[in-house]
Amino acid sequence: MAKQMTMGVIVGNRGFFPSHLATSGRLEMIAALEAAGIRPIVLTPEETAHGAVESYEDAKKCAALFKAHAAEIDGIIITLPNFGEERGLADTLRLANLQVPVLIQATPDHAGKMTIAFRRDSFCGKMSICNNLKQYGIPYSLTRLHTEAPDSPEFKADLEWFGGVCRVVRGLKNLRIGAIGARPTAFNTVRYSEKLLEKSGITVETLDLSEVMGRITRMKDNDDAAQEKLAAIRKYIPVGQTPEAALMKMAKLGAVVDHWMTASELTVSAVQCWTSIEEFLGIVPCTVMSMMSENLIPSACEVDVLGTLSMYALTLASETPSALLDWNNNYGDNPDKAVCFHCSNLPKHFFNQGVKMDFQQIIAGTVGKDNTYGTLDGTVKAGAMSFARFSTDDFTGQIAGYVGEGAFTNDPLTTFGGAGVVEIPKMQELLRYICENGFEHHVAANFSTTAAPVHEAASKYLGWKMHWHR
Repeated sequence: MAKQMTMGVIVGNRGFFPSHLATSGRLEMIAALEAAGIRPIVLTPEETAHGAVESYEDAKKCAALFKAHAAEIDGIIITLPNFGEERGLADTLRLANLQVPVLIQATPDHAGKMTIAFRRDSFCGKMSICNNLKQYGIPYSLTRLHTEAPDSPEFKADLEWFGGVCRVVRGLKNLRIGAIGARPTAFNTVRYSEKLLEKSGITVETLDLSEVMGRITRMKDNDDAAQEKLAAIRKYIPVGQTPEAALMKMAKLGAVVDHWMTASELTVSAVQCWTSIEEFLGIVPCTVMSMMSENLIPSACEVDVLGTLSMYALTLASETPSALLDWNNNYGDNPDKAVCFHCSNLPKHFFNQGVKMDFQQIIAGTVGKDNTYGTLDGTVKAGAMSFARFSTDDFTGQIAGYVGEGAFTNDPLTTFGGAGVVEIPKMQELLRYICENGFEHHVAANFSTTAAPVHEAASKYLGWKMHWHR
């Protein structure tokens, strides 16, 4: 179940405009937020005139209220039922210093109500508060239309988008990522800078694969954690012809990883697979990783730390599972279609009916079929698709990324692992951008249309260099 979001609300008012509009506007915004399941934190009419912010004293009161709820507030909405007092609004944000996303909404005038008793001028006031926030160095977001009523379908859609922005920003700030094992030697492509991540408040905790193997060896088959994980695996997916011994190894691996992540307070993970786990444990970790991603705690293979970060951004925006895929094959001669594939640890959410556990056909040729059980085999279902990829650029000292949207299709595909056909407008331009800028062959995907909030969060509030393919 999704966590309820909380928004700080600043009601703007400028005294020589009709103040009754501030009173009604405050109530309209509260109603709009509550209808969306969002909890508002807002001044009352007993605390300031009309529960709005106009003077510096009002700004101090509102900032104190926000500070008292700082741990709860996901974002702040400035609502302008009339022109608004630009200085008081900007001062509130500066004094509160919550460093959360800010959305500016202005209520439209009615052409038949332009007399002094009902004229709003929010259209103009919005420009003034934006100007002030630029001067104060405070980032902010805008509604798609310059003016939108709180009860309008346009604002409802913008509120949903802004909620995604807030979830991504909050989720990626102070994120702790678990990296299990060393980067496979053959995968230079997933190199990354821990220091650049740390600069953005993202910490990587490492666990050597030998420690994982040792803890698995010491765990007994009848250990409660192993038995609970074994039952969860059987419930999660049909195990097919997978040997019992392999299932027990998966259960122990999952139990060890779960315990380490809980003890280390980690949210997402990236796991060495190719081919140490197969050679020295005798399974693939795909099912264990798939179960984590299905539960909205993404796990990426080949120790692709930036891959799991990309997955998590989409998961936060959509509140649904993400997968890490390869941009893998052309699809016939259609320049806007391609095959996305992994071998696979995709969450169950991605598959058509009929997905099953099997052995991993690629690695089996190297380490033997009996050492590769645990992969998920099936076809990716059709539906809207968002994609994202972040990368650390050591040469420029920044985190960069790209986002975009397309769709998984119903085009026929006969292969193995987890695979689906994607269709993306102007895909050749996207592929050229990926190659010219040296991005990895891995991409995070999600069944949603959430490129917009991920782009806004990463570029505006995290300060990353982002490209939006559209």
